[in-house]
Amino acid sequence: MDEKRPTVLIVDDDESIRDTLDAILKKDYAVIKAEDGETALRIAEGEEVNVILLDIMLPGMGGLEVLEKIKERFEDIEVVMITVVKEIDSVVKAMKLGAYDYIGKDFDYDEVLTLVHRVMEKQKKDRELIYLHSEMERYIEYDFIIGKSPQMKEGYDLIQKVARLPATVLIRGESGTGKELVARIIHRESALSENPFVTVNLASIPGELIESTLFGHEKGAFTGAYRQRFGKFELAHKGTLFLDEIGDLKFDLQAKLLRALQEGEIERVGGTKTIKVDVRLIAATSINLEEAVKEGDFREDLFYRINVIPIKLPLLRDRLVDIPQLVELFIKRYNQKFRKKVKGITEDSLSTLCKYNWPGNIRELENLIERLIAISDGDMISEKDIPIEYYLTELQTSQLGKKDEGLLTKACETFERNFILKVLEKNRWRRKETARSLGIPLSTLKYKLSKLHLYDHLNRKNRKSQD
Repeated sequence: MDEKRPTVLIVDDDESIRDTLDAILKKDYAVIKAEDGETALRIAEGEEVNVILLDIMLPGMGGLEVLEKIKERFEDIEVVMITVVKEIDSVVKAMKLGAYDYIGKDFDYDEVLTLVHRVMEKQKKDRELIYLHSEMERYIEYDFIIGKSPQMKEGYDLIQKVARLPATVLIRGESGTGKELVARIIHRESALSENPFVTVNLASIPGELIESTLFGHEKGAFTGAYRQRFGKFELAHKGTLFLDEIGDLKFDLQAKLLRALQEGEIERVGGTKTIKVDVRLIAATSINLEEAVKEGDFREDLFYRINVIPIKLPLLRDRLVDIPQLVELFIKRYNQKFRKKVKGITEDSLSTLCKYNWPGNIRELENLIERLIAISDGDMISEKDIPIEYYLTELQTSQLGKKDEGLLTKACETFERNFILKVLEKNRWRRKETARSLGIPLSTLKYKLSKLHLYDHLNRKNRKSQD
């Protein structure tokens, strides 16, 4: 089946205008014609229309009213108004209602063709902005996964080789190990890098909406389907589709996914037309798919179809040597985000982080550094800033009779410091009210502020409140 051409709907009560525009556009586009607004709306409801060339002066429902209804119902359709010079006020209103541009009735061949080509390019970029650009705001440097550890160097070498191949990839790893980032890098290094990269986290979508999300739906396919929607497969056409947590896909939908991958075609929910799609699939999972196959929760044929090139991501606790580089990266990132000037982290603090087990992997480390930068008023992250739970691993692994007493003192001071800071903040940094809330004399609070090195922090807060 040939790939469907974009569709242009021409709406004008003048037959000669309709025929002229048809002759200009039919070589590159599928063209549909309508002589009034009511007909145009019916066509838009039942056909996949990309662009509408719409006369402002129509019998019955005027062009501006048609434009308004189109923009209410079909956010993907762009509208170009057809007008005469004396209708300039109406053109201004049309642009405010969302029209893309306008052409005069004295148009020429090149003007029309160039304008429609430009609209089609805008639509392509809009899709990428919605499904690629918005996600690329979360772009993370390659250092996020490379590091200095042998595991990551070997992994990155494999990623570079895989990227050049058009094969399906299955990325395995615990939550927070960077599976989506690896998928993005594979896409960026591939021949498809200029085309869409579309992500779907199957674990985050309600079960009843997954089919529609993947394959799209027709208007009226189910309650709430007020208009036709493209699915992720169509949006990823000629690009990369990343399916995260594929092990969570319901068994009955696994067959549809397998067909889409093997045949390169889908059907929208509620539709009967077969739609050709050409996507590179990258899947990811945090569960053991082989066990899921044995237990009957995952199709064996689908498993072999997606497990063409497996990539296993290491846990952060297995690559602790990378922590200094990652911390440096995250400090830089969140300094920019929060407009801070934190220079780095002390050696003792870094040592504590390198002894922690990191059950949340890289994501947990990033979240910690983000939090520390957000609340920091100093130029270095110190031991006193590290939350108490990050000392627990060090306590469990230390040898009795050596440093336990000092470690416990350090943990207690950290907890006490953070607790006093929270009470100070609640009392707007007023010491008398804070002492009263803590149930201690003001003199005791002053002693603790000095002992825990909180005076500089408190003075900065007071200066800011006076500014």
